[in-house]
Amino acid sequence: MSRSAEKRTRRIANWDPEDVVAWDAGGSRIARRNLIWSVIAEHVGFSVWSIWSVMVLFMPVDVYHIDAAGKFFLIAMPTLVGAVLRIPYTTVTARFGGRNWTIFSALVLLVPLLLTMYAMAHPGLSYTAFMVIAAVAGFGGGNFASSMTNINAFYPQRLKGWALGLNAGGGNIGVTVVQLLGLLVIATVGDRSPQIVLSVYLVLVGFAALGAALFMDNLDGVEASGHRMVEVLRYPDSWAIAFLYIGTFGSFIGFSFAFGQVLQLNFLAEPGTTAASASLHAAQIAFLGPLLGSLTRPIGGLLADRIGGGKITLGCFAAMTLAAGTLVVAGTRDDATPGAATGGVFAAYLIGFIALFLLSGLGNGSVYKLIPAVFADHAARLRGVTPDEAAAWARAMSGALIGVAGAVGALGGVGINLVLRASYSGSAHSATMAFWVFLGFYALCIGVTWLRYIRPSSHAEVPVPAPAAPAGEPAFTRR
Repeated sequence: MSRSAEKRTRRIANWDPEDVVAWDAGGSRIARRNLIWSVIAEHVGFSVWSIWSVMVLFMPVDVYHIDAAGKFFLIAMPTLVGAVLRIPYTTVTARFGGRNWTIFSALVLLVPLLLTMYAMAHPGLSYTAFMVIAAVAGFGGGNFASSMTNINAFYPQRLKGWALGLNAGGGNIGVTVVQLLGLLVIATVGDRSPQIVLSVYLVLVGFAALGAALFMDNLDGVEASGHRMVEVLRYPDSWAIAFLYIGTFGSFIGFSFAFGQVLQLNFLAEPGTTAASASLHAAQIAFLGPLLGSLTRPIGGLLADRIGGGKITLGCFAAMTLAAGTLVVAGTRDDATPGAATGGVFAAYLIGFIALFLLSGLGNGSVYKLIPAVFADHAARLRGVTPDEAAAWARAMSGALIGVAGAVGALGGVGINLVLRASYSGSAHSATMAFWVFLGFYALCIGVTWLRYIRPSSHAEVPVPAPAAPAGEPAFTRR
């Protein structure tokens, strides 16, 4: 087949990333090219998913008539929809092809962007209309599941932690980029020009879709059907990993969406601070958390490849408990004194939140490494199947759990926003109650990680060595 014909079809049959000869002969380059454009498309998806965490900074109460509690609900809506969409999005790349679905799912993001642009230009819309339009931004959250399932099929077991961590981290950093863009607009134009942010992403959506069309591939023989998602739930590991992912990714996405709003409320408590200046101060800091959490996710995957997902995850939750404790102490001190937070208390808030972002990013990578490692271990115990069939089963089950765990973990982000809303709606009008809830949950995650993946009688984590190079020609072919 000619090179031009290969480019036109962009379809690969008999893909086997565990075949070292095929991998070294060109498979790694193909996988890397697909990973790059998967990261770009997922990056834009995450930005659109989190667009309302920026839009609320452009919504002064006297213009839009939506208070702090209402804004936390607006932020939670796309998180909820994105979490639900991750279930069906897990299966679509197997049915339609990774390249085809990446193009389609990128172009769909034009809908929430245009609706958000309309809503921000019409502040007189009802709160219900704002809630519905914010919910549509959840399409960007679904892209994560399809992207991760697709990349999981491209990479060999020994590199999955790094590849999945890089893919997810590159997507996660979309939260940071959209917040930086919001900061730039607020700092240069003011808090009345959100359309500039939205217009930039209309262009980026087209760029991502075009790049996927030109450079990505569809894989034949990839399985990620609905019945696998039902089958995967029969394994206790699936429930344990999904629960732990609430603590890592749920924390990352929940804090990413809410951090700017929490900061804005703190700045508004200072005497003489206007809504515009509070938005600017909040935007100047809010992007740091998602940025650091995104950068540490690939590191978490890499460390899990070398040390083990269970050990890294346990260490992350232990440190996250300490970070939440710092927030509890700061919140208690802040509640005991009237007015805005003192310099020391505000510094403690920042330290606690930044630590949670860093650690949740590391934990995201390590928890996702557990998925292929666990099912590789289960596959080794299968009877009556060939090694190729066992490997295919492990990939299919891993892909299914990626979707399930991703959906459940994203629901943790909804929980964080709802807990913060309830905390601010309480008599103290502070986040201290929420911090206590976070601390207790992380302590529970420590127990689950220890019982399931660390103690000697628990599920053993089997290191996956690089396979010996088989004889023969590279197995994958284009058609």
